[in-house]
Amino acid sequence: MIYLCLALPTLVGIQKLAVFLLMLSVLIVLHEYGHFLIARLCRVRVNDFAVGFGPTLLKWTSPRSGTNYRVNMLPLGGYCAMQGEDGKEQAAIGEGDNYQVKTPWQRLAIVLAGPIANFVLAFAILAVSALTFGVPGDTFTPMIGQVTPGSPGARAGLQFGDRVLAVNGVAVDGETMVRKIQASAGIALRFRVLRNGEPRELLVTPKSVPDEHGKMVSRVGFQRIQEYRRIAPIAAVKTAAQEFALIFNGTFEGLAQLVTDPIKHYGNAVGIIGMERAASALQDLGWGPYFGLAASLSIALGIFNLLPVPALDGGRGLFIIIELLRGRPVDPEREAFVHVAGFALLMALMVLVAFHDIAGIISGKGVF
Repeated sequence: MIYLCLALPTLVGIQKLAVFLLMLSVLIVLHEYGHFLIARLCRVRVNDFAVGFGPTLLKWTSPRSGTNYRVNMLPLGGYCAMQGEDGKEQAAIGEGDNYQVKTPWQRLAIVLAGPIANFVLAFAILAVSALTFGVPGDTFTPMIGQVTPGSPGARAGLQFGDRVLAVNGVAVDGETMVRKIQASAGIALRFRVLRNGEPRELLVTPKSVPDEHGKMVSRVGFQRIQEYRRIAPIAAVKTAAQEFALIFNGTFEGLAQLVTDPIKHYGNAVGIIGMERAASALQDLGWGPYFGLAASLSIALGIFNLLPVPALDGGRGLFIIIELLRGRPVDPEREAFVHVAGFALLMALMVLVAFHDIAGIISGKGVF
């Protein structure tokens, strides 16, 4: 007889998932708010502005603009539905608040407002994080960073996000832990770690390996996590700008590699399941790294939506640019068909990436 055991999620895991979904919803809703804000400035009627998807739980209709503000059941993202944006029906005579009757430049501004909102939000997140939680300093925490596959730490069961409470029964900080490891090549050490709020014991045996200078050193095989230090407001803004540039360039290069050589770089693609696992691990490191993840996702969302792919903002913007070059719009029905086809392909890609995430979980591969 075969028994199938299902591990129920812990309370800590549910809390982490809730925080991740809230963070992702904020990023998407503010993306949609960028569209909403410029649409209203261009006097386009917004029929619905919703937080979440699915059945509506709460609704309020503005008596001035007629917009339905909704809170829906599924708390993942949201949408901004404008009059005439689907292109299925021609604007009626005198319907001045229809998206279709606006100038190409106005429609292009509305389309680009979403990604731009993500970039502005990412910079704000980085600045607030640097000012509130600080930036990585010169000292280290007793947290376990990325664990090298096949290393003594990996074989002992150390995982990203573990906090080392004690070594051989003696409480340690980050510096003490490293000194103990460096002095214990070939000697088994009893690590007491905290993982997801639960303490556990692991037996770790450091190994003597050559460092970058060829000198033999005792290592376990994990990256160290830096302590955060406070900085002044002006320095926080400067740091935010530098971090924004680094994240933007790294995200753009990674996406370009995935587009130009998808077979080689497909394994680096991470969907929402993988992102949730990464976010859960980062929550153990504190709000500073977690805000960094939020900024990275916001930048990625902005760049992704700027791709000239049908159904994305970049695809809609491309049709508007073609209209500007031709001097006349593309047939609305043809454009709508292209966007529907593009949406179907995106859904297929999302399913493929989700399968990749699930396969990684089943095979025991973590995000880090």
